[in-house]
Amino acid sequence: MIDLIAHNLAPIMFLALIGFLLLGYPVAFSLAFNGLLFFIIAVELSPYSNEISLSWPLLGTLPGRVLDVMRNDTLLAIPFFTFMGIILEKSGMAEDLLDTVGQLFGPIRGGLAYAVILVGALLAATTGVVAASVIAMGLISLPIMMRYGYDRPLATGVIAASGTLAQVIPPSLVLIVLADQLGRSVGDMYAGALIPGLLLTALYCAYVFAVSILRPEKVPALPLAARTLKGSAWPLLAVTIGAILLALACYWLLSRAVENGAGIWAAAIAVTVAYGFALADKTLKLGLLSDLAQRVITVLVPPLALIFLVLGTIFLGVATPTEGGAMGASGALAMAFARRRLGFRLLSEALEATTRLSCFVLFILIGSRIFSLTFYGINGHVWVEELFLAVPGGVLGFMLAVNILVFVLGCFIDFFEIAFIVVPLLAPVAAKLGIDLVWFGVILGVNLQTSFLTPPFGFALFYMRSVAPVAAYIDKVTGLNISGISTTQIYRGAIAFILLQSLMIAVVVMFPGIVIPDSGPKVDPDTIEIEIPTMDTGDDGSGVPPPPDFN
Repeated sequence: MIDLIAHNLAPIMFLALIGFLLLGYPVAFSLAFNGLLFFIIAVELSPYSNEISLSWPLLGTLPGRVLDVMRNDTLLAIPFFTFMGIILEKSGMAEDLLDTVGQLFGPIRGGLAYAVILVGALLAATTGVVAASVIAMGLISLPIMMRYGYDRPLATGVIAASGTLAQVIPPSLVLIVLADQLGRSVGDMYAGALIPGLLLTALYCAYVFAVSILRPEKVPALPLAARTLKGSAWPLLAVTIGAILLALACYWLLSRAVENGAGIWAAAIAVTVAYGFALADKTLKLGLLSDLAQRVITVLVPPLALIFLVLGTIFLGVATPTEGGAMGASGALAMAFARRRLGFRLLSEALEATTRLSCFVLFILIGSRIFSLTFYGINGHVWVEELFLAVPGGVLGFMLAVNILVFVLGCFIDFFEIAFIVVPLLAPVAAKLGIDLVWFGVILGVNLQTSFLTPPFGFALFYMRSVAPVAAYIDKVTGLNISGISTTQIYRGAIAFILLQSLMIAVVVMFPGIVIPDSGPKVDPDTIEIEIPTMDTGDDGSGVPPPPDFN
């Protein structure tokens, strides 16, 4: 019996950890406790198994492992981007964006849903925090959508799903964690996740468009009386987008012609942003734009400029993610100050929330280091490797098994727990199979995004439930009696978006080029032939070459 336990100690340890998490114990302490408990058990069982290589002196390495976490500069990006997002969210940016974009798309069917999706993408690119996005959009948009007759499951589903875009659109916190756990740069992970994130946003919009065609009563247009901003901003947007694309094309050609392309791009970013602000200011002063167009410029330009500045410098290699996060935090403070909303209370709440989340991540990392010390000491990584290498189908079979595992775990445990516990065990197997770890990380990021919507523990569903009205109420604007939203309706609304996210996972798996662009022709190692020239050893067979002939 003891031999059986010693031989299967790794799966027993992993199942014990899952059991502690399902019982509701804090993640960091569950990891640390399991690591220490099974360390003691492993040391006692070591005489009975050759697979266990733990001894008491190894506990002395724990302080060094904890200090390694403290020395990780990459993780500094987490508090910076968190602080940036909280400042922007609490300064009213989300409310202004939703109101403006809602007015812009109001005249068309599904306009409010499009507004929620696009603002969700913008908030994802500025906040990177799911809770902030879902709660802000739920408080602001849901009452308006209910007021004008939107289908309740669709309304709650589109708000919850749009909030989860913060998981895959940079500067996502989960991408930072995945990059750290996979040993890849955050910049590469951000660049790889950008196109899948935008494609997922387009998929959401395509779904709303399909509903507006097939079931138009579910997504009515905004009534004329509710459109408070007069005029149109579409010509302005068309000209602006065209000018930006033309400027980017010119700068791209210039950067290709100059060796120091990064410097050219940095200058391009600064000049474009400065010129855009100057042009917008001049146009507003002349009064040439409608109310809606003026609102679009004043509300959309600052966050877009911040996104362009922060992510552009990271993608182009001008700044590291940590430096980009610091720039973003400074830009968020400047925007809040310009709106005259920067006060002591706002700063205090933002700093408190940032400290809480950063400590949460730090303690999980420390707990995971203690857990991994024991797990690797009992050859748990070998057990995981053998388990997944035995899956039929090669790389495709491995990816299918991993995605099913992560999807099922996402129904019960948090994405941070999966990233810190499961990903370090899967990364060596993926590397052994020759899988690009950036591609692997982006796939896991999209899959972990799905965990926010899957019952019973989908956190986006919990956030949605916390802001959705349970009982009927009288609408202050129309005076109508509006019924509440049930938990069943919230869960029903998430199903379509879970399917869309699963489709996105399949697309990224089948078309890795959207994450890893083809850099040129590949060379098959099996076709390489190396010929070693033979040496003239003379006629006597001694193996000694003849002396040179100087005559």
